[in-house]
Amino acid sequence: MNIRLLATLFVAFGLFFSACKDEGTTIFDAPSVTAPSGVISVEAGATGLSIDFSVSIDPDVTATYQAAGSGVTISNSSGSVSGSTITINFDAGNAAGAGSITVTVTDSEGKSDAATAVLDISDESIVRVTSNITADATWSADKVYILGGRISVVDGVTLTIEPGAIIKGEAGTGPNATALLIARGAKLMAEGTAAAPIIFTSVADELTSDDIKNGNFASPNLDPDISGLWGGLIVLGKAKISASNDDGELSEVQIEGIPTSDPNGLYGGNEDGDNSGVLKYISIRHGGSNIGEGNEINGLTLGGVGSGTVIENIEVVANQDDGIEWFGGTVNVKNVVVWNAGDDGIDTDQSWAGTLDNFVVVTPSGSCFELDGPEGTYVARHTIQNGTVVAVTSSRKIGGSLIDVDSSTPVDMKNIHFVAPLEGEGLTVTEDEVANTTFENVTFAVSAAVLPSLMEQGGAVPAGISAGGSPQANVSVLSWTWAAQAGGLDGL
Repeated sequence: MNIRLLATLFVAFGLFFSACKDEGTTIFDAPSVTAPSGVISVEAGATGLSIDFSVSIDPDVTATYQAAGSGVTISNSSGSVSGSTITINFDAGNAAGAGSITVTVTDSEGKSDAATAVLDISDESIVRVTSNITADATWSADKVYILGGRISVVDGVTLTIEPGAIIKGEAGTGPNATALLIARGAKLMAEGTAAAPIIFTSVADELTSDDIKNGNFASPNLDPDISGLWGGLIVLGKAKISASNDDGELSEVQIEGIPTSDPNGLYGGNEDGDNSGVLKYISIRHGGSNIGEGNEINGLTLGGVGSGTVIENIEVVANQDDGIEWFGGTVNVKNVVVWNAGDDGIDTDQSWAGTLDNFVVVTPSGSCFELDGPEGTYVARHTIQNGTVVAVTSSRKIGGSLIDVDSSTPVDMKNIHFVAPLEGEGLTVTEDEVANTTFENVTFAVSAAVLPSLMEQGGAVPAGISAGGSPQANVSVLSWTWAAQAGGLDGL
């Protein structure tokens, strides 16, 4: 082939390709998009996040992108492609779980490609606790702790809970009932404040750390009479209790609500000054899950707790069993609200030797006071003073007695007022049953003529009990409680 022929062929091919281009039949490379490899971990609720996708497009075309996400909110969901990188800016959703971001690039020729980045959205503000606390630990205010069972702080270990922390119990009954148990020899250092109380509640409660920071201590979704959704708080110590063994000697026993197979449930001893820690500004809600036939966990159970323990500013809301129950011990407790207990408001057993000072009890379903005597040879007196009791409201009233005390109970009741109305409620007190009980300025908001009808079987009115009177509790120190925020302490 001669040179002139080759030149003619090249010109012919050039004219052919030029004609194809003029007719729009040029073939361009399709765009290519690549997502980051692997799963990308982000924290739930995190903002200002970004992910880079690599992109390649034919230099002779233009392209745009569309971004769609799951579990995220994308701020730049569409735009023009410029360069070799597309940066997607997003905020992670508040729910933990899987998420994704898909970027689709489409060029001016209508060709497209897509790639997906896979996200793991984890809620690091939620900590699920499933095993006993066997080393000193701190639970912080910026997290919510989920009790995945009966969690014990074992002998020799201290659990510190910061002001404003929230602890939620999972649902469970019987041996699976959730609770936080402070064993003998362990300590709970839970020092909340009026501005940042520590809240124990159910996982069904949507209360958040932000609610506490904003001063909103009420549950956003649960009414204050819903109970039995988890267990409760149990504190055990080494102080004397009245339980005795077959020889009549003082002995340790297993606290009610905890299976005998769990050695962390033992309480009692001979160390009346025992120290189980500090409990201040704590609200315990929606607890008392059933562990057996007619056997529920109290809101706050104190078994053999010693006088070295500090307990003050406590609220119990809607517990299925008693609000607070003492089983012996010597601990003093002050500034208490028990609201809508499913059984008794205040319950004492086994010769508790402490004082309850400044309290309000509002509409328990059982008795306002269930005061029982010793169960063995050891006998000690306790004092209940400076309290106001609301037995009846427009929507709820007690189902038991105003005071239920037995003949062997050594207790002194001072400066306690039962507010009106008091229609048809029974006060289980007779001259025989109060042989070891003293009353001083215990008043009922009824007339003197009506007062005897409140006594059991219309009996005689014991010395120290009278008609009239006025509220005795100092409710100003209880203003931080849900009960106060809901108006339950108004007028007291």
